[in-house]
Amino acid sequence: MTSQTETSSTELAQGMRRSVMRLARRLRQMHEESLGLTQNQLSLLGLLTGSGPRSVGELAELEKVQPPAITRTVKALEQLGLVQRSADPDDGRRAVVEVTPRGREIVLADRRRRDLWLVERLGELTPAERELLGRASVLLQRLADS
Repeated sequence: MTSQTETSSTELAQGMRRSVMRLARRLRQMHEESLGLTQNQLSLLGLLTGSGPRSVGELAELEKVQPPAITRTVKALEQLGLVQRSADPDDGRRAVVEVTPRGREIVLADRRRRDLWLVERLGELTPAERELLGRASVLLQRLADS
């Protein structure tokens, strides 16, 4: 790789990082202003809404955190009535966590609110810019998954 290519890649990486962080911060602020839940709590609710009941260990692995962190988040969400624990039907020695109907509605309402904001911002772009963002989002997802 040439020095010019390395500089170009570094500048691209820096620009992408700044842009992604600013967009994530903006979406996070929308959440914090309206729900009163932490980002970790909402992330866990979203995961459970999409994946169904999971053990604390599975949740920790999927969220890439230590089990004690998930346990604290689950306890807080339980106190709010947004998740519940029950015995694992396949292994009664362990518990699974699942989102309650109230928790699911909070997640879906939050997603609708954020999606609406993004749809409005995308409406300000040209068709070519929207198409370019669509292609870029696939690449960003691949980077996030790596």
